[in-house]
Amino acid sequence: MSASTAFNRPNARSAKAAAVTVPPDFIWGVSTSSYQIEGATREDGRGPSVWDTMVAQKGKIANDDTGDVACDHYHRYPEDIALMRELGVQAYRFSVAWPRVLPKGRGAANEKGLAFYDRLIDALLAAGIEPWLCLYHWDLPQALDDLGGWLVRDSAGWFSDYAALIARRYGDRVKRFATFNEPSVFTFFGYGRESDAIGATDTPFLSRTIHHVNLAHGAAVDVLHALVRGAACGAIHNWLPIRTAGKGDEKVAALLDEYWNLAFPEPQLHGAYSPTLARAIEPYMQAGDLARICRPVEWFGLNQYGPSYVKANPEAPMGFDLVDGPADARRSPIGWVIDANAFRETLLHLHQRYRLPIYVTENGLGGPDQPDAAGEIVDEERIAYLDDHTKALATAISAGADVRGYFVWSLLDNFEWNRGYGTRFGIVYIDYPTQRRIPKASFRWYAQLIKGARQRA
Repeated sequence: MSASTAFNRPNARSAKAAAVTVPPDFIWGVSTSSYQIEGATREDGRGPSVWDTMVAQKGKIANDDTGDVACDHYHRYPEDIALMRELGVQAYRFSVAWPRVLPKGRGAANEKGLAFYDRLIDALLAAGIEPWLCLYHWDLPQALDDLGGWLVRDSAGWFSDYAALIARRYGDRVKRFATFNEPSVFTFFGYGRESDAIGATDTPFLSRTIHHVNLAHGAAVDVLHALVRGAACGAIHNWLPIRTAGKGDEKVAALLDEYWNLAFPEPQLHGAYSPTLARAIEPYMQAGDLARICRPVEWFGLNQYGPSYVKANPEAPMGFDLVDGPADARRSPIGWVIDANAFRETLLHLHQRYRLPIYVTENGLGGPDQPDAAGEIVDEERIAYLDDHTKALATAISAGADVRGYFVWSLLDNFEWNRGYGTRFGIVYIDYPTQRRIPKASFRWYAQLIKGARQRA
């Protein structure tokens, strides 16, 4: 029995999608990332990434899960593209695994790895789905990390060379490029705070890394524009509404805002660091660096799930703790605060601040989804979340925000980093022992939403 047949049983339950009004050229899509879904970590010449090193350490990941197989997308991508086509999306945002195409991060390319993305891109185009290619979704080649990774200035050149390889190989078919996905996440948690992510916990390391990633972004944008006719480039930012846990926390909230929200879009789009960061980065600044970072881009990518709460703690790294927020707040099954109004406000704020077309490249809800007695996954909480947030998006558009697309995170349940496979964000359920794909109720809901919105456009 196919996944679709199982889902479309007469007694299957699903919620009807509400009408939303968006511009006629609005893009509906889904997002994934390479390490979280591809698997095949030791096949066809792929080199190890920092995440392969991480998952090999006992106790670092829930249940000691790894990305070795994940969703086996490397072999099952035709099935996943068929699901996208059934869903009705116009675009698919994926990332290239840097160590799959450059096993050592630089030097000789891996033809078998490059050929995989040829097959993926060609199959997407044949299905009428536009490929949106993200260069970096956290899987740094281990060989480059051994040389210092983002802590060394040479990383900008490594990334530029990698971008050139991707541009020359796929630029005849791919026009939408993101340089980085959520640089605030892998820098802040990797180099700024005690965390189960990769890296050190020294704030000077964080400042240096932020600057090198920004230099890499600027260099890659220049390469993509030079080598790909009609390239539309952007970066994807996890912009959080930051709220204080109580009185007296305003100063640390402002500090977190600088390091989390402003560290990348401000120099990339306005050509300057915010005051605290400017002082911290000054030792690593060279003449002309801000001009190298602030390169013209065509769009702004936003990932958002909910607000963040901060409380001062002089003994904590950087002087504050991230806390849960109000006890009475509405929360997702994994405890994240849900606030669609904050999402609407963020879209309006980003429109005013940066004046670029905005694409929501991740938004979704995680939970411990399981099939019911009938074998269906009726994820009502996810449907409610997506319903609230797509309505908030439409409200922001009606208020003047230039939002041009929305991508659900995620198409598939997948390896959710330190959470392993216990948390599921997909609108398609993955039965990991069999790799069977089972569309959830939210899959049908999203398909209805897309169809209705496109009919009204």
